[in-house]
Amino acid sequence: MKEAFDQFLPLSAAELHILLALTSDDRHGYGIMREVARQSEGRYKLGPATLYDNLQKLLDRGIVEERPARAPEDDPRRRYYRISRFGRGLLATEIARLEGLVREARLRLNIRPERA
Repeated sequence: MKEAFDQFLPLSAAELHILLALTSDDRHGYGIMREVARQSEGRYKLGPATLYDNLQKLLDRGIVEERPARAPEDDPRRRYYRISRFGRGLLATEIARLEGLVREARLRLNIRPERA
């Protein structure tokens, strides 16, 4: 299955942050932007153009799915996004790839891993 993901890797920073924001809950565009800012402690901010261009690309590839508003009080024009099953596998594969890259960088730079 890893081979199915290879054509989509590496993920851009925007794609990676969007997918991470969608792992815990379905979110609308503004909710994704807020979650990305929260997860990155304000270091990475998505503007609307970057967000929606990337969301469209992720939708077209089946990595993210769209669904209508969830509650009657929600604005019916609001769209919610969720990470697809394929998207979860892709994200897991990208995280493993990045972990390998970090491991190699630590070895080359002689940096000990941080203890959690």
